Amino acid sequence: MRLGLFFVVALVASALAAHLLLQDPGYVVINFRSYIIEMSVPVLLGLLVAALAASWFVVKLLRAPRKLGQAAGRFRSARAGQQLTQGMIQVAEGNFAKGERMLARAAGASDAPLLNYLQAARAAHLLGHDDRRDNWLRQAYEGMPEAANAVLLTQAEFQLDQGQYEQALATLRRIEENTPNHAHALTLLGRLYFRLEDWRHLGELLPRLQKHGRADSETLHTWTLRVVTEDLARATDGEQISGIWGRAPKALKQDSGLVEAYFMALLRVGQHARAEKELTARLRRHWDGRLVRVYGMISSDNPGKHLKQAEQWLAMHPDDPDMLLCAARLCLKNELWGKARSYLETVIGLRPTPEVYQEYGRLLSRLGEADAAAEAYRTGLGLVSGQPLPAIPHLKTERPIRRSALGAQQ
Repeated sequence: MRLGLFFVVALVASALAAHLLLQDPGYVVINFRSYIIEMSVPVLLGLLVAALAASWFVVKLLRAPRKLGQAAGRFRSARAGQQLTQGMIQVAEGNFAKGERMLARAAGASDAPLLNYLQAARAAHLLGHDDRRDNWLRQAYEGMPEAANAVLLTQAEFQLDQGQYEQALATLRRIEENTPNHAHALTLLGRLYFRLEDWRHLGELLPRLQKHGRADSETLHTWTLRVVTEDLARATDGEQISGIWGRAPKALKQDSGLVEAYFMALLRVGQHARAEKELTARLRRHWDGRLVRVYGMISSDNPGKHLKQAEQWLAMHPDDPDMLLCAARLCLKNELWGKARSYLETVIGLRPTPEVYQEYGRLLSRLGEADAAAEAYRTGLGLVSGQPLPAIPHLKTERPIRRSALGAQQ
């Protein structure tokens, strides 16, 4: 549009100029020092146009190398971008070696070499070539030092994936020095501590993870639950257990596994009376099979009263295997061998488990039934291993109980 308008204007101007100049071409005299130059107006205009054209040509000629360089650069950049895309496609399709070569070759001309090197490092990592992986990461860092955290985080992820936990810990600590409370670094550090089963450091990290980390709520719940459970398992006295339980998040105290760990910790440190009181109150509020089994492990100061409470619950839950196992254990504590045997055999009929067969084998051993005890132990071990086990050739029994005493207790 503009070019057409320019031609129209030029044509009109040329026609007017030609009309005027043909009637009177004009006369130009240039007197410079002792030189006199004479010419007509058309000639002067022609010279001016020629001079402008020559100037334009010279300027274009001088700019040509730079423009050619820019064009070549754009071509190389476009080609590098295409190679980056193709390299990423190759890696995504599983052609890691080819993708790595394409990404590395295009890095020099790429507008974003960091991306090339990181993707090449990923391809080398998937190939299992740690040396090449670290080399690409080093080049990424040297090419863009301001992206140090991105490079280090990528390296830490690769090291975690390879099980290189010491190296991953060193890498994450470097990030901590550069950027304290980096969200993703904290999450990776939590994952590392969880895999290392370093519950003390994970427990110390949890408050920062909850405030700054990017771990989802389910992961944080799992980590916190495990930390509190392990703390309870390491507790050495009732006061320490109370402190751990008091600091535990309220939501976790509804988890059956954690509640079981709490009561098992109390039993381990000899707090049987406290465990009996708290567990009785809890079971009256909320029935839980795991806690019922723990109730049967308590050594009460009053075994008869303890058994009476269990039998009251058994009347309300007659077909509950956990309740039957609990009652059997308390019968054993009260030396009611016949009742204990009846309860255990009922549990085996309802839900046979290694735990039940262990108790049953122990009872049969006390009763002097060595062969039956060996069979019970063998069956229980078979449930653990998932396949039947050969018969045990010899089993040393405990001191057998007199039949007369057994009959009297039944």
